[in-house]
Amino acid sequence: MDYHHMTAPCGLPCFECYAYFANENEELRKMVAKELNLPLERATCPGCRNANGEPPLVPMSCNVYPCAEEKGLEHCGECSDFPCDHLHPYADNHKRWHNTKVFHLCLIRKMGLEEWAENKAKSVFQTYLFEKFKL
Repeated sequence: MDYHHMTAPCGLPCFECYAYFANENEELRKMVAKELNLPLERATCPGCRNANGEPPLVPMSCNVYPCAEEKGLEHCGECSDFPCDHLHPYADNHKRWHNTKVFHLCLIRKMGLEEWAENKAKSVFQTYLFEKFKL
């Protein structure tokens, strides 16, 4: 797995995303379509870098991808302006896991991309999806 290529500049691990897995799994694609209220043909994603920052399941243009490209950054955690408003969490899109971006980027900075990808990225999504809130 090329973790660099399959990690979006915003820090989301495409290699752990249900929309990425839906490329090869018809049942999962149906579940993604239903959950995100999308047509079946838009309920998959090839990964942010493979889609040049325009994944088909996202209903708008991404501000992060072109910013990182313009600045020549692998990911936003390398930016002197990190974190910025491009990474702001929003309650209305919580099902798309975008609220985990800053946490992922902090872990990438702390652990390095390979270690994060192999040992932490999946558990962040598991915690976000299935664990109860705690302080």
